[in-house]
This record gives sequence, C-alpha cells and structure tokens, in this order.
Amino acid sequence: MKKKSSKKKKRSSILCVALALGAFALGGIALSLYAAFSSNVSYEGENTKYLYVYDSDYNHVLDSLKKSDALQSEWKFRLMAWACDYSKQVLPGRYELKRGENSLTLVRRLKYARQTPVRLAFNNVRTKKDLAERLSKNLMMTSDEMLSALTNPEIYNKYGTDKANIVSLFIPNTYEVYWNITPEDLIARMKKEYDKFWTDERMDKLPEVGLTQQEVSTLASIVEEETRKKDEKPRVAGLYLNRVHQGIPLQADPTVKFALQDFSLKRIYKGHLECDSPYNTYKYAGLPPGPIRVPSIESIDAVLNFENHNYIYMCAKEDFSGYHNFAVSYADHQENANKYRKALNNRGIK
Repeated sequence: MKKKSSKKKKRSSILCVALALGAFALGGIALSLYAAFSSNVSYEGENTKYLYVYDSDYNHVLDSLKKSDALQSEWKFRLMAWACDYSKQVLPGRYELKRGENSLTLVRRLKYARQTPVRLAFNNVRTKKDLAERLSKNLMMTSDEMLSALTNPEIYNKYGTDKANIVSLFIPNTYEVYWNITPEDLIARMKKEYDKFWTDERMDKLPEVGLTQQEVSTLASIVEEETRKKDEKPRVAGLYLNRVHQGIPLQADPTVKFALQDFSLKRIYKGHLECDSPYNTYKYAGLPPGPIRVPSIESIDAVLNFENHNYIYMCAKEDFSGYHNFAVSYADHQENANKYRKALNNRGIK
C-alpha cells in the first residue's frame, strides 16, 4: 500500500511541476503580449511621421520603421505582427505613425490599409508634363507614369475627351486622395470632380456663351494667360467671344508662346507668327485644339459670366500695371499698341 501511495505522490508532483511550467509559460506569453500592447511608437519632434510602404515585402516595412526611429521596441512590433499574421498581408500605402499608440493598433492599420489621405493641390500649370510632375510629386506614381496615362487614347476616349483636352478634366482645387492611387484611378477621380464642378447653374450658361464645356476651358486658359486681374477677366473673355462669333482670328499672343513651347518670350515678333501650329491663333481662326494651360475656376467662371461689349482689340497698358487698353476700332488699337511699344523700348525689353 505504501508503494502505491508513493507512486501517486510522484505522479502528482510531476503533474504539479508540469502545470506550474505551463502556467509560467502562459504567463510569459501573456506578459509578452501585454508588453506588445503597451506604447510602442515613440519619436522626437513635433512633426507627424509617416510610413511609406511601396510593396508587399514585410522586411521592407521593418527596415522603414527602423530607419524612421519611430519604434520604441522592434520585438514588440514583430510579436504583434506575428500574432496578426501581418507578414502575409502587407499592402502598399502611406500610414501615419501616431505617437504613443500600441503595436496592435499600428499593425491593424497596416494590415487593413487604413491610410491617411494626401492633400493634393495644383494650380498655375501649363503643360501636360508640368501637370504630371505636379501630381506625382506627393504620390507613389512617377511623372512618366502619369504623363503616359494622360496621353493614352484608351483613357481619354473613355471620358469623352481627347489628347488636347484631357487636361480640362483637372479643375484646380485641393483634393484628398490615397498616396498609392494609380494614374488611371486619379483621372477617374478628376472626372467625377469635373462633373460635380459643372453644376446645372454653370451648364445653363453655355448656350449664351455659345461654347461647349471643353471650349470654355480652352478660352479660359487664354484669358488666364492674358490677364491675372480678376476684375478684368470677364472683359477679356467677352472680347475673345466677340472674335470667335464674328469669325475673327483670336490673335492671342499666349497661344503663339504655347505653339513654340517658349514661355520666356516677352515680345512676339513677326517671325514668331509664322509658326505653323494649330495653336497659333494668328495663323488659324477659331479656338486652338485645347487649353494652353490648366485654367483656374476663376477664369472658367469669367468666361461663363463674360462681359457683353463691342471690343475686339486689346493691348497691355503702357504703365505695366497688368491691365489692358480695349478698343472697338483698329485705329484706336494702333494708338494703344504704339504707346505700349514705346514703353517696352524705353525699358529695353526685347
């Protein structure tokens, strides 16, 4: 009987040790998980930090976090990433690293691609190349990728536009987009914003203007190149509408600069006017094929709310104020032009 009792005690002791070791192990895991849940993102300075994930490589994420000096403890992040199986679901994006947050919160944000949007703003853009560079500056895409999309027939035909007019879809404003948005998706987004911009109120003004939406953008781009004065834009728009509807060539100097792709020109000479381009409005009547820049909302609205008058000539004022002298007759225009040429010569502007 004593031997049996001794064996029972021995088995009981072994069981207790095993349970104790198991409890200790579970306690260790619990402590590890608790530690991993504790604050893990910590860095110096007031500026917000972001993690940019370019691909689906988990090791690249770790390297980026190390380089950012944002992690208080790498092993805590690794433990929680393992627990959440994050290494198998790495998604590209731009993620905010919030000071003092725990590893679980960070890993879940990364795993489910809960990005912080980028504020995308653009204005004062002339060419497609300029637009592509401006858009890609703060996005994952390259300027070449964006430019390729802007010149892709399958894309611009999809939205009822063409190579010359696709830039009219881009209404200058500030938008929120995800950093890893594709060029195709960005153009689709801009088309939605374009449709929102063209409200019923704006559309109702087109018959009086006598132009299509894209033609309005084209004329607005010329108006914007001619004057930066908000109060003068409707008058300039009215002048060019008079020329369009009367079949008079626009003879707009900015279109010649665009045709030559030389925006440094301060004076337009006879030789420049010989440029054989559909954008040369001295050589070809009517509006050019498309905008000569991405027009602002202000300039588009100036065309839609044009000033009704009889002017068909304009010339920059000789005081270099940025305003223009307007004329109905060619004789009056010549007088204005002579005053401006004299002012240019006096300043040695060639």
